[in-house]
Amino acid sequence: MATNIGMMDSGYFVGRNEILTWINNRLQLNLSRIEEAASGAVQCQMMDMTYPGVVPMHKVNYDAKTEYDMIQNYKVLQEVFNKLKIDKHIEVNRLVKGRPLDNLEFLQWLKRYCDSVNGGIMNENYNPIERRSKGVKDRNPKGSQKNPKSLQTNNTHNPASGDTAGLNKASGFRQGKTYAAAGGADSSGEVQALSKEISDLKFSVDLLEKERDFYFAKLRDIEIICQTPEWEDLPMSVAIKKILYAADAKESALSEAQDYLSQFMAPGEAEAENEARVF
Repeated sequence: MATNIGMMDSGYFVGRNEILTWINNRLQLNLSRIEEAASGAVQCQMMDMTYPGVVPMHKVNYDAKTEYDMIQNYKVLQEVFNKLKIDKHIEVNRLVKGRPLDNLEFLQWLKRYCDSVNGGIMNENYNPIERRSKGVKDRNPKGSQKNPKSLQTNNTHNPASGDTAGLNKASGFRQGKTYAAAGGADSSGEVQALSKEISDLKFSVDLLEKERDFYFAKLRDIEIICQTPEWEDLPMSVAIKKILYAADAKESALSEAQDYLSQFMAPGEAEAENEARVF
């Protein structure tokens, strides 16, 4: 089933807002950005909702922050794909980097696949919060307490150092105010620069989405013409559909379409077509 979802499938033209709404409604989450799903946990739970009981949720880490922990989630997802015989390659190295476009594309595919299985109908008996509670907890909950404990131990064994520590704290406070003022100015400039960069990126994304929608509309018009009953069996319509419905963005689709058309050409025309391909 997954192999039939080509890059020209309508699923790849679903916007990020629709994807986020789909995730938040299904899993009772509150994601505001696509890259928040980069850990792979959301994808695992979507498959768990589509195929209840197939995903070992006790191995899924919703708190994954490091690339190592994220990769473990994608390993779980790949095992599920293998178990269900889903032929889909997961670009783990790209996804864990949190790149919005890579994660959006994968989530678009996932939504299209899940909708093809369940017809886009939500599983009312599925409790996403309860299933998430079975996931991996913090792997090192005591790690953050090690440093405070060692500092406390040092102070206990050196009671006489209290006065010196007080003097250092006072002088450090005065110096801290000076550094804070300078740091605040730098931070303000950095925030403004980042805000401008975000605005520019949003503008670029909007332009790309408009361009995508424009070309998709053109392709959709071509598809409608090719599906018209009077014309759908014409050689040209069949050849165009071979390109439109190719599962992958491969050059062989064009060659297959050209070979198909050549069967309906006169010998002289076919020879001229072959010469044109060479040049």
